[in-house]
Amino acid sequence: MSDASGIITDKKTRAIIIFCVVLATMMQTLDSTIANVALPHIQGALSGNQEQIAWILTSYIVAAAITIPLAGWLAGYFGRKRVLLSSILGFVIASVLCGISTDLPEMVVFRFLQGVCGAALIPLSQVILLNITPKEDYGKAMAIWGFGVTMGPILGPLLGGYLTEDYNRRWVFFINVPIGFVAFVGLTMFLTETKTQKSAFDFFGFLTLSIGVGALQLMLDRGSIQDWFTSVEIITEAIISALGFYLFVIHVLTRSKSFLNLELFKDRNFTVAVILIFIVGVSLFATLALLPAMLQNLFNYPVITTGAVTAAQGTGTMLAMLIVGHLLKRFDPRYVIGCGIAMVAFALWQMTHYSLLMSSTGFILPGMIQGFGTGLCFIPLGAVAFSNLTSELHNEGTSFFNLMRNLGSSIGISAVEAFLTSNTQIAHALLGQHLTAYNSTNNLAYKLSHVDLTHSIGLKILDVRLTQQATMIAYINDFYLIMIVTLIVLPLIFFLRKTEKNHTPAIGIE
Repeated sequence: MSDASGIITDKKTRAIIIFCVVLATMMQTLDSTIANVALPHIQGALSGNQEQIAWILTSYIVAAAITIPLAGWLAGYFGRKRVLLSSILGFVIASVLCGISTDLPEMVVFRFLQGVCGAALIPLSQVILLNITPKEDYGKAMAIWGFGVTMGPILGPLLGGYLTEDYNRRWVFFINVPIGFVAFVGLTMFLTETKTQKSAFDFFGFLTLSIGVGALQLMLDRGSIQDWFTSVEIITEAIISALGFYLFVIHVLTRSKSFLNLELFKDRNFTVAVILIFIVGVSLFATLALLPAMLQNLFNYPVITTGAVTAAQGTGTMLAMLIVGHLLKRFDPRYVIGCGIAMVAFALWQMTHYSLLMSSTGFILPGMIQGFGTGLCFIPLGAVAFSNLTSELHNEGTSFFNLMRNLGSSIGISAVEAFLTSNTQIAHALLGQHLTAYNSTNNLAYKLSHVDLTHSIGLKILDVRLTQQATMIAYINDFYLIMIVTLIVLPLIFFLRKTEKNHTPAIGIE
């Protein structure tokens, strides 16, 4: 049962809808990282290099980012329930196609299709929770929604490791079938349809934004392979991306009605929140993309151990969710968000001290701290961003909010992968120029003193060790980069307006 405003008054019905909506949300976010720990296996099965395999991650995220702006218009034109159910069904079908794919182009195409179908799940789930929940319970609704959004990518490596180890890489995608089935059936039975609004869609604005984002993603993904701006391809993609973004900005500023409503940015809290959520996407997803490959390739961890170690972030996030509501009752949300960002930066600083001599326990504490900090950031940002927006702006607001999070994720992953490749080559060259077979004081040569370094086999062994050290340095440089980017945006929390007490409900599950 619901009242005239659409709020579900029956608590059992509301609980079922919330469960199914969060399940669909978790299914979508789970797939942003569940393939991470399986990438080395997928790379071997599909015969791709490290940069090409990264497309499996970025194609999914960038497809979702490009398609997210359509979600609000589709929900208004066809109804939220129809769009949500169609998205779940399409996502499940695309997941099955990913599981049965036999080569890299197929996998990338089907992952892109997954991203397209799943793009509407997060913004629609958020706006549905906001609309079926009384305003005084917005905080609790956002906490539950935040649980699905944050726990999906964090639990993804653990679940992906288990499925890959005990079954095979295909089950990383087949797992979505039962999850999607439960969400589809529950929402079909209990969610009511909204009134439709046959409004026109700003396809020119959507097209220019898609071109800008797509060309930028291609440039970042292909840059390290094509030697960046020495390549005509990269220069062309950079020009196309800049032109796309330029036309998009001009179009939005000069057209009275575009699909990006400028009324959103009159609220300073929303504007600052989307910038911060962009950086949260960078720090969380870029780190989750780096760690599994590092643990498996440099430390020779089995896939299930890799998943268990990276799941420490999930533990930290769950702990944050248990206390963040109580913290917000006592402290200004800006300070809670700032504390979360500072903890993420501190965890990244700890990651810059990783070495090849570490045990698995050395990875757990930084992961827990980063997860805890992410929990302190994500949930309050979701509530603060919408605390002053009218319900009429919820569709567009949630779409743009999640667009920025996805853009941060895709750009962050592409950037760190590109820097990893180039920095590995640079570090290898710098280390190699000081290394000779006769330099007994050199650490590597000393450790390999039992190997005859005057023959090719010994030199190949030495090169393997040298590459390991160079790759470790490149990973550390990536963590430094993410840490600096995170710290740069920390002062933005002081641009957030202090919300009134009755507009900032407790965010937590009590």
